[in-house]
Amino acid sequence: MMKKNWEIKKLGEVCEVIAGQSPEGKFYNQDKKGTPFYQGKKDFGLKYLDKPTVWTTVETKIALENDILMSVRAPVGDINICTSRVCIGRGLAAIRASEAVNNDFLFYFLLSIKSKITGKEGAVFASINRQEIAALQIPIPPLSEQKRIVKILDEKFAHLESLKANAQTNLQNAKDLFQSQLSQAFEQKDCHTDSGLLTQSQKKDFKDFPLGKSNPCGNKWKTVRLGDCGTFKNGMNFAATDSGYTIRSLGVGDFKDRYSIDDTETLSEISLKAAPSEDYLLHDGDIVFVRSNGNKELVGRCLLVYPKDIPTTYSGFCIRFRKDFDLLDADFLLHFMKAESSRKILNGKEGANISNLNQKILGDFEVPLPPLPEQKRIVKELDTLSKKVKALCTIYEKQIADCEELKQAYLQKAFDAGL
Repeated sequence: MMKKNWEIKKLGEVCEVIAGQSPEGKFYNQDKKGTPFYQGKKDFGLKYLDKPTVWTTVETKIALENDILMSVRAPVGDINICTSRVCIGRGLAAIRASEAVNNDFLFYFLLSIKSKITGKEGAVFASINRQEIAALQIPIPPLSEQKRIVKILDEKFAHLESLKANAQTNLQNAKDLFQSQLSQAFEQKDCHTDSGLLTQSQKKDFKDFPLGKSNPCGNKWKTVRLGDCGTFKNGMNFAATDSGYTIRSLGVGDFKDRYSIDDTETLSEISLKAAPSEDYLLHDGDIVFVRSNGNKELVGRCLLVYPKDIPTTYSGFCIRFRKDFDLLDADFLLHFMKAESSRKILNGKEGANISNLNQKILGDFEVPLPPLPEQKRIVKELDTLSKKVKALCTIYEKQIADCEELKQAYLQKAFDAGL
């Protein structure tokens, strides 16, 4: 129930709404001359604008300092506070408060209705225009009440931001701990001093030697080229118009932070003109790498796959590695390839740091080769640590999500009935 002395107004009655208008392309320059230009949401963060990177010499629609900027398309509803005089393009609208509305009160109100604008509840806006923004209803208490509400929300939000920052730090520390242990696991210990590259002859000796017995190099770690331990195959390319044969396919979007995939039902289906040849089908225990992506951080990501008996292929942006060397444990190899120390070495190779990985780079990559029992011991310890870290990450991620939910709860209470 609304408090006494509160009124409901249309936003356009208490604010000026200015729709952005992009100037002609000939007026753009990157010499930092003229007025800073902002096109859309990508130009700003949570609340305050970043430094502009694109400028214009012609003033079209202008937002002033302290105006609230709203993204009006792709996505709709994100808001920001303008910190300087800027030109705004078609992706933005500026909302300028009148004397009847406290600017911070207005900001918090717009933050509270974002879900209604973006379609999480209520109406769905693929885009929103000046008239629709002006028609939004806003509760207007007396200015003294607005300032009181702002003060309370500032304090509550500051507390939640502190809790969120602490949880984010703990989350990152947990991830860093696992990466630290992952890298340390592959460092040569005092008892493993012989780390020379395994020769083809030694590799044959290793392969022919019975599992579980002392190997030809004793208990010392050797190094082997990944290309000497198995075969590579680039994924298949297909056209969106292909049809005739449907099959599950592993794509770059399926990697994320996964360690392995053993349920192909989670993968998308693609259509091909005909069934792929056998060498394009994944086998249990294959390791798949991201070969190419516009985001360099994704290149080199890898995971184990266990499609079982379900025919499954993989994207042309990936490389499949199939191990044929019994004394290299697949889980040991995957942990090693996921270590940041390995990723740094891999990304330093020629070509790998330009969003592209190839079979030669992977084939030449040197992998440590301790005795098989040592590999399995390392895998067991890392798996145990991984479970503990994931449990901690789940806790911290929930704390972060809880902070965001509490913010929305405070906002709803503030504008439904007042704090």
